[in-house]
Amino acid sequence: MVQVRFFAALRERAGRDAIQIDLPEGVSTVAQLVDWLAETDVALAQALEATPRRMVAINEVLGNEDSVVEAGDVVALFPPVTGG
Repeated sequence: MVQVRFFAALRERAGRDAIQIDLPEGVSTVAQLVDWLAETDVALAQALEATPRRMVAINEVLGNEDSVVEAGDVVALFPPVTGG
């Protein structure tokens, strides 16, 4: 199982804050996971398309689209944030 968590505007667009999935065969990176999510869920596809710039954390450690995803991971996707 992999838990995918959505934050900020991405959570609002997706209409949920998290999903749990069995890691599909052939999916081993964040980019592949995002592509798979977009192919399997129309609402997520629209939310991801509306948020093309995303930050990634895996198990609370910042990563990127090429980061490896394994069973048991928690993958967080969120729009870039700025402070002020």
